[in-house]
Amino acid sequence: MTDLKLIRTIDVPDLDDIATGGAILGTGGGGDPYIGKLMAQEAIRRHGAVSLVDVDGFAADALIAPVCMMGAPTVMTEKLPQGEEIVIALRKLEKFMGRQVDGLLCGEAGGINSTTPFVAAAATGLPLIDGDGMGRAFPELQMTTFGMHGVSATPMVLGDDKGNSVVLETINNRWTERLARSATVDMGGSALLAFYPMTGALAKKAIVRGTLTLCADLGRTLREARVRHGDPVEAVRAALKAEIIFNGRVRDVLRRTVGGFARGEAEIEGLDEHRGHKLRIAFQNEFLIAERDGKTVVTTPDMITLLDAETGAPVTADGMRYGIRVVALAYPCAEQWRTPKGLELVGPRYFGYDLDFQPFTPGAARQAGPA
Repeated sequence: MTDLKLIRTIDVPDLDDIATGGAILGTGGGGDPYIGKLMAQEAIRRHGAVSLVDVDGFAADALIAPVCMMGAPTVMTEKLPQGEEIVIALRKLEKFMGRQVDGLLCGEAGGINSTTPFVAAAATGLPLIDGDGMGRAFPELQMTTFGMHGVSATPMVLGDDKGNSVVLETINNRWTERLARSATVDMGGSALLAFYPMTGALAKKAIVRGTLTLCADLGRTLREARVRHGDPVEAVRAALKAEIIFNGRVRDVLRRTVGGFARGEAEIEGLDEHRGHKLRIAFQNEFLIAERDGKTVVTTPDMITLLDAETGAPVTADGMRYGIRVVALAYPCAEQWRTPKGLELVGPRYFGYDLDFQPFTPGAARQAGPA
């Protein structure tokens, strides 16, 4: 039996705030939130508002399915989804499993994937759970709290804009990432998918709770700060309980698309209190490592977010350009990621950095000073 608790109803105007907040939590990646917002708004106009619900209302044997978009953010801005792919993937997953899905879930609360679940929810009428599998964005699909709790990423269905679909059953989630990434590259660099089907009982243990509400709150906070002519960067920093680790201007960006990922690094030249210093940020879709004057300040899975210094708008890895002025924020990730199992999935050594994870503590970098 299901006894759903409605948190709020999401309509067209709400997507502006959710997309903005998702881009902030996306830590530089997750795809262009503007594209996802337009898709979700059109779906809601056509089919009606979406019910955002608490996971605790689902029965233990309910079937919950996360949905998301996969691919390199640089490709997503040029190869726009049609909008139906994600619903087709969901329906084919239901057909494969022989039962209907009871509720939808956000795969990652970052960029385009903070809004794509609203497309599926509006089109199907299914409730959307307030939570996700990351609390941010990560570049590989096995990097979820779902997998940490023993949920298999398969059966999974990928769909593309041409009408092709692929069903995967794999021996583990790492193989799912590998095979799905290959299929995504062949599908043109991006695909929409339904994956990690799980019971209601598992969903209650495995998700990062409240992330879609947080997205909406962050977007509203930034919007209201602009309306009252306040400091938008400070408003976001305070809402996240984050720390400003650098203030500067983008001096150089090296970016390339390799194996379905946008990889590279950015160099930021210090201004104001950080004049004479440099910040280097390495990314693989998302920002992973921040080094100030050659010293590591923040590492994955803790969060690195860049904001436009004047408007407070989130700056993505794909959107960084020479000369723009940015403020870098850092703040702790969801606690699940700081466990040994979490660090095995998303710690700096997984990405090839010869670094041990040191939990970021707001105040520590400030006490050390910019030098």
